[in-house]
Amino acid sequence: MRPGPAVAGVSRRTGLQALLGLCGALSFMQQAQAGAQVEEPLADAVRTALSAAIANTAPPEPVFADTEARLHYLRWLGAMSERLKKKKPDWQTRKDFLQTVWYESKRAGLDVSLVLGLIQVESNFRKFAVSSVGARGYMQVMPFWTRVIGDGDAGKLFHMGTNLRFGCVILRHYLDRERGDLYMALGRYNGSRGKAPYPNAVMGAKRNWDWAG
Repeated sequence: MRPGPAVAGVSRRTGLQALLGLCGALSFMQQAQAGAQVEEPLADAVRTALSAAIANTAPPEPVFADTEARLHYLRWLGAMSERLKKKKPDWQTRKDFLQTVWYESKRAGLDVSLVLGLIQVESNFRKFAVSSVGARGYMQVMPFWTRVIGDGDAGKLFHMGTNLRFGCVILRHYLDRERGDLYMALGRYNGSRGKAPYPNAVMGAKRNWDWAG
């Protein structure tokens, strides 16, 4: 399936943000900080919007409006690849991971450095990380999400693309619920809403991935 005009990416990102905006209207390190999102009742419209966001199966292949946008992305990829090399020594694995993080972050209207910081705190970039409460994968997604808005197969949370898509969509949902309050949204993502340690840890880790370009 060919990706539509996306990611630098304007139409798909805008559409997803509008879809997830409906959700808001209607509705250290490693495992020590691992996510424990709380299962909460969702309005039917919210569940439908989140399910639609998850179900979009277009491959994570960035499409760029112009050459400069593509060069900007390639410069970012090179810079982030150097920073991630110790965690993921294989170039192709590193490239695929970063490309998918970039794509899913942009698609959900999230800051890429924020998502990378969250991954660092949640799983320390371990694909098969499992927390003491059962959260899985890079973004430590709780298995109940696959039942609520997916096909019920929690094993798919160990698939890189699936995990990153769920994580980004869930974080966008929490941001919308908290009306853009990142501190509260991060706490909700972690199951520690209103407490400082987790948001502070993510924002601290985010600085490792900030890039001026």
